[in-house]
Amino acid sequence: MTVHCHRSGPIGVFDSGVGGLTVYQELKQLLPAEWFVYLGDTARVPYGTKSKEVVLKYALQNSLFLLDQGVKMIVVACNTASAYALRYLQDRLKVPVVGVIESGVKAALAHTKNLKVGVIGTEGTIKSGAYERLLKQANPTITVFSRATGLFVPLI
Repeated sequence: MTVHCHRSGPIGVFDSGVGGLTVYQELKQLLPAEWFVYLGDTARVPYGTKSKEVVLKYALQNSLFLLDQGVKMIVVACNTASAYALRYLQDRLKVPVVGVIESGVKAALAHTKNLKVGVIGTEGTIKSGAYERLLKQANPTITVFSRATGLFVPLI
């Protein structure tokens, strides 16, 4: 089954770097008839060590750039930007905006066999508590182990 968006124009995807290309690849497989604009903000990577206010500013700037490209929706492929800025962008932009944290939570819930989930991410992603909050909302009995991995982004 092929899913199509009804408005014309590409789907915008942004990340703080190139890690979001994995999100783009999945989207391309899921939506082969769509076209995409990808913005990797490698000049300001990583977002995970930046303050929430700075991440909000960068996420809005990235989104406005994508809107200038005529996108019909925006995918925030950066975990830190999804954690800090998703609602902020949804409240301000006139196109649909989705993040990646809910998908990660769904995958973790689908794969855990013992109701224990480990979350690794940038300092900002872990500090936001977004994964733990959504995992606990889905199943209050789940145990979440979260660790910030400062060298994770440079290694990728």
